[in-house]
Order: sequence, then C-alpha cells, then structure tokens
Amino acid sequence: MAFKPLVFSGVQPTGNLHLGNYLGAIKKFVELQNSHDCIYCVVDLHAITVWQDPAELTRNIREVTAAFLACGIDPKKHIIFNQSQVAEHAELAWIFNCVARLGWLNRMTQFKEKAGKDRENASVGLYAYPNLMAADILVYRATHVPVGEDQKQHLELSRDIAQKFNSDFKESIESRGFGEAFFPLPEPLIQGPATRVMSLRDGSKKMSKSDASDYSRINLTDDSDTIAQKVRKAKTDAEPLPSEQKGLEARPEADNLIGIYAALNDVNKADVLKEFGGAQFSAFKGSLVDLAVAKLGPIGAEMKRMVGDAAYIDGVLADGSSRAQIIAAETMKAVKDIVGFVRR
Repeated sequence: MAFKPLVFSGVQPTGNLHLGNYLGAIKKFVELQNSHDCIYCVVDLHAITVWQDPAELTRNIREVTAAFLACGIDPKKHIIFNQSQVAEHAELAWIFNCVARLGWLNRMTQFKEKAGKDRENASVGLYAYPNLMAADILVYRATHVPVGEDQKQHLELSRDIAQKFNSDFKESIESRGFGEAFFPLPEPLIQGPATRVMSLRDGSKKMSKSDASDYSRINLTDDSDTIAQKVRKAKTDAEPLPSEQKGLEARPEADNLIGIYAALNDVNKADVLKEFGGAQFSAFKGSLVDLAVAKLGPIGAEMKRMVGDAAYIDGVLADGSSRAQIIAAETMKAVKDIVGFVRR
C-alpha cells in the first residue's frame, strides 16, 4: 500500500544542547516542516536508559521543547510532544522486543560504546532501546527520519523490524485490508554540510556535552560573548585555508570550522573556500563569530525566556501529546488485531 509521507524524529532531554544538536538535527527539523508533515518528540523514555536526576530531567524536557520552539518549529502546524505521555510507544516497543532478534541488537555499536567494558551493569533498557526507537517511528507509520551518521544503524534496525513484522503477519495484514505491508520501511534523511559536528578542541572527536572542556562546544544557551570567545579559541593549524575541499582532508579542525560556517550560512564547503581560500584563520574566525552570533544568539535568548514560562512549555507538550496519541492509538488497535490480541 502507499504510505502517507510523514517525518518523525526525536531528541533526548539530557541537557546542554549544543551546536552539534542544532546543525545535526534541529535546524533540519525546522527546514523539513516547510515540505513535510512532521512529528518531533522529546524522547524522555530513552533518556532514562541511564539514571537521570528527576528534577534535572524535568528541566531538560522543557529545555529541549524550548529549543524546538525557539529554532522555529510551529507547534500548531506540526506535533511537538514528550514520549512518556503517549503510552503506545512503550506498548509497541514490547511487541517489537518479540519481533527483533538478539543477533540484531548484538550488532548495535552504540550500546557497546555507551556500556563500555562493564556491560553486565548496563540497564536492559540501554540494550533494548533500539527497539523502542523503532516503535517511536513506526507507531506513527512514519516514512522518513532525519538522522545523523551515528543513528543510521538504528534506522536500519527499524527497517528490519518493520520488514519482519510485515513478513511474520503477512496473511493477517492482508486479511484486514492493509495490502502486503502494514508498516513502511522508513527512509533516512541526511541533508547538507556539517551533519557531524566535531569538537572545537579536537577535530577528530564529535562535539559532545560530556566533554570536560566547555570550550569544546557551543551551547545553544551561550550568550553572544561566550559564543565569540569559543570560536576565537577553537583549535586550528598554522596553514592558510585552502581554496579547494581536497586541501581539508588532513586538516580536521579546519574542515570542522568550514563545515560549521557552511551549515550556518546554508551554503556548501566549496562556496566557503571560494570566499576564504588563502585567508588566515584569524580573518575567517572573525567572520565565523559574526555569523554564529547572528544565528545562535537569538535562539539562546528565546530559549531562556521560554524555559522561564513552564506553564507555556507544558501546554505545548500536552497539546502535542493529545494529537500524537490519536495517531498512535489507531496504529496500536490495528497491530493488536494483526497479532491476534482480543481487545475492547
């Protein structure tokens, strides 16, 4: 059957949203709402796969919501909600626990990275959360997911789960008039430059909130002076900027800063190098400061204002959750029928 195009994605409320989150995800969310129907989720169930301080989790859920809104996502035209308010996510995840295979989860590299050497003490949720991610997407029968490079493996798992469910219950699906497939195989949307933003202190490492140095990242809540200071202190090398992209291959810090400029300015790296090729980093950083402050400064100020109005944020989430649940409940009714459960 033909599936209605729909975009789904989520952001974990783990605090300190930074430039990498903005360029790698939220900025793309904003752009996609002009061409697609979109559902954007604060994935708080994913956050608790590692222990969270309850008070901080509440603040972080509201901060991510504020970031969505401050960046330009329209909560009236699209859906913004937090995952835990729609129980169908967890309900479908259990069914997917029974569809997915252990071998599939054993191949997930992010669990190995996050659990580290002491995997026996990792939560079951951390191991199985790719199945919940599949449920997040497929409970809305979403067709497209904007993802970073590090999430492509999990989206492939979502496709595998959808395909196996469609195959396992093929006769039941067809008998209920859904055609040959109930779930779509969601496609990744990886767009534009700087889909993977690196640390300002080490171009070989991804920008991360867990980095000990605050100068490794630009936080979305940083004020203009802090943004300028961090850009000026960003690690570079002694050579002038090249005129062509090939000249960036062995220069990770230069490549990262050029990618950031390109993404903030909605151009590609080649365009940036045409303008700044042969220039010293001091001149380029001055232009990057001006651009970063112009783009990010208003977002940080608006986020701070919105976080101070918890009632408004909670109202947006409640409205979005109600609208999301209508869609999710219809999916779960059909899934229960397909699987063979007796329901009211």
